Amino acid sequence: MIKRTFLKLLAAASLGYTALSGVAFAQMADAITEPVTITFYNYNLATASAGADATRELIAQFEEENPNIKVEAIGVPSNEIVTRLQADMAAGQQPDIAQLVFRDLIYIASDLGANALEDMAGPQAYADLTDGMIPRGLDLGKVDDKTYGLAYTFSTPILYYNADLFRAAGLDPENPPKTWAEVKTAAEAIVENTDAEGFFPGAYGPADGTFVYQAILMSNGGKVRDGNTLTFADPEGIEAVQMLRDMVDSGAHARIDPANPSEAMAAGQLGMFLYTSAVQNSLSTASEGNWELRVAAMPAFGDKPTAPTNSGSALYTFSKDPIKQRASYELMKFLTSRYGYTIITSKIGYLPLRLDIVDDPAFLGPWTAEHPLIRPNLEQLSRLTPNVAFPGPNYRQAEAMMKDAVTEAVLGEGDVAEVLTSAQENAQGLMP
Repeated sequence: MIKRTFLKLLAAASLGYTALSGVAFAQMADAITEPVTITFYNYNLATASAGADATRELIAQFEEENPNIKVEAIGVPSNEIVTRLQADMAAGQQPDIAQLVFRDLIYIASDLGANALEDMAGPQAYADLTDGMIPRGLDLGKVDDKTYGLAYTFSTPILYYNADLFRAAGLDPENPPKTWAEVKTAAEAIVENTDAEGFFPGAYGPADGTFVYQAILMSNGGKVRDGNTLTFADPEGIEAVQMLRDMVDSGAHARIDPANPSEAMAAGQLGMFLYTSAVQNSLSTASEGNWELRVAAMPAFGDKPTAPTNSGSALYTFSKDPIKQRASYELMKFLTSRYGYTIITSKIGYLPLRLDIVDDPAFLGPWTAEHPLIRPNLEQLSRLTPNVAFPGPNYRQAEAMMKDAVTEAVLGEGDVAEVLTSAQENAQGLMP
């Protein structure tokens, strides 16, 4: 409680400073003329994946193009990075820029003192930063109509499927399921005619798995909250989860480890997998020479339009010094540039939030031609729906109670409506 109060006071005190530094930022020359070092907290760097290598490549290129700016990169796992920021701030170590997930957006803006980019940079520099980016992506990082998080690494749920298992089950891989009813039918056929599992959604994992669940819920017309009132146990929410439970009961929905469902898909032992495009590169590597990977848009509830939500991260600045603000701004601008998204998409697997590079031969064009599996996910950006963050100091506990209830309702034995309703009543007590 003491740390939280301190951080709120720190954030409140910084508001006036940010307004003053915003003026200084706007008056500053376009280039940094003296050496400056900024800290960059980044969770991709804490992984042993292509994401870490690609991030190091981006930082190295940025430093080469901006010789007066040194980036001190700090790799922290995604589930620990907010706690690390809190601890460093309380110890007087002011971070400059951080890669953080969208679930923390409201807390970051209200309690951690992130800068509103419009205030920090001024109208022209903000326009220069965001020009050409997908408006729906930019809206995801806003609180009260100001941008605190600049959309960065990004994806929506996509349906991966094993074309070889489709053929073995007597299904047509040229005609993948478009609705949940078709997913159930196809999954049951795979289970009956092969030794593999049918279907699994990455909706129950420990990290940001709720983005898949929220996409399913909102595609059925539901939502997780209305203001500070939780609504995930409304009829639309119960119906969406009951659909998944019915698939479990029929054997169509696999019972595999929710913490790492990608393994079964990578091994060719799962017919369909609904998850982030961030695993597309790893699944492509695993399938090469072993089985045929294909992708399709996320399934719909009948003729209702789908509401694909976002996973991934945004970039936030916390610098209070105008020079470090300018340096952080330049790093953000570089990372989300046409070049930046060319690296992010081709080497990590996230979506480019600058669609003009997709077929541009100078940027993603050659890669896209060789990797057409990205196109269904790009098409979904036109229906992009925010992965809703929870407000208040207990936001993570409330979100966890919702996720645990969904997992229990789908994979457990209890009545779906009772499980969700009970969890919603209990979690409501944690809401502001």
